[in-house]
Amino acid sequence: MHLTQSLELFPEYVVTQLLFKDVKNVAVLRKNAIAGEISGALINPSMIVDPFQIIVATNKALHLQRAGKMRTRSLYAEIIFNLSPTNNISEAFKRFGISDSDNAVQVVLVHAEGERNNMDDVLSKVDGQQIPVHHISSLSDIAKIKKLYKVTPQEEVCGSLLDAVICRMATKDVL
Repeated sequence: MHLTQSLELFPEYVVTQLLFKDVKNVAVLRKNAIAGEISGALINPSMIVDPFQIIVATNKALHLQRAGKMRTRSLYAEIIFNLSPTNNISEAFKRFGISDSDNAVQVVLVHAEGERNNMDDVLSKVDGQQIPVHHISSLSDIAKIKKLYKVTPQEEVCGSLLDAVICRMATKDVL
């Protein structure tokens, strides 16, 4: 159901992704995350093409944290910010964070290799149906994703939507 991966650039860290649909307590989860009672990033899965997108954002967030160059206050906020193609933090949270009206949530947990993660704590707080992370495409809003990342039809001829999204995420600091 969940997906746990070591990070290639930071092998001492592990990322666990959980995906839920039909979530009834999104507003409570959002308030808990803002209050710091949930140690994880709560992401709107409709804006995610593939779990790899989360891995890229997490790698970048850890790199910026180590370099002391994070633009947000926490690692989890930085993950959400790094999913965005723009440098506007509040816009990133509107697009990629959860809102009270959502009914699906993707949870991202980061912990040191060998350290116990807080997955059980998160599972106990979410009132929804957990589904396999690889089913994220069933919750993705492809039209919204293409519009937000400004993906052209020509790009999709020579690569995938995921390729275009990752490219926008990676180059937002340079453009």
